[in-house]
Amino acid sequence: MLATNADGYVSARPTPPALRNRRFTLPDQLAALPGSGFASRVAAPAPARVIARSTWQPACPVAADDLAWVRLTFRGFDGERHTGELLVNRSAADDVVAVFRRLWRADFPVEQMHVTSRAELDAAPTGDGNNTSAFVCRPVTGGSSYSVHAYGLAIDVDPFQNPYVKGDRVIPELATSYVDRSRCRPGMIEPGGPVTSAFASVGWVWGGTYRSLKDLQHFSANGR
Repeated sequence: MLATNADGYVSARPTPPALRNRRFTLPDQLAALPGSGFASRVAAPAPARVIARSTWQPACPVAADDLAWVRLTFRGFDGERHTGELLVNRSAADDVVAVFRRLWRADFPVEQMHVTSRAELDAAPTGDGNNTSAFVCRPVTGGSSYSVHAYGLAIDVDPFQNPYVKGDRVIPELATSYVDRSRCRPGMIEPGGPVTSAFASVGWVWGGTYRSLKDLQHFSANGR
């Protein structure tokens, strides 16, 4: 856990040597989808058991019935086939599958992909989180209005390799080594690369193009 400073945030820290070229592979939390190549399964609406372990609550700006549970395969940093899950807006489920099919074909690595729980959302920051996720019922970073994630219309990809940067604030806080984009390492999202191209193909916008900050992990349907 990292201590917060006077303004309630956690200060950015130097990246530990073991994380400066991060290539971890974490155990899958779901049973593997059948086959040897890309595979996906969409359940819409999302099953109640999946909603129950997510951050959804009645006050969220999207109805539970408007969320879809997407299971899909991805390439891990170990080069192997893995199975993950995303909660997304039902209207975006097919586009999300199309994006990750392209990332599979490009051999783009993902560390882990599971539905964010309330316990994870409420936990004190550790500075080293790296879960690729979509729906999270929370406000925008540094604000009070709901994030596009709260509608299931945004996805963060490999957050540690692709941090949020605004001034001297970096999230995840230990990902400062990845603020320097001149040395490309596995998992980093690049302009014109496979990840930006895949999301652009379905009309989603990359946070790496923002002017007032850089949200390098973030893609959204409405550009926010």
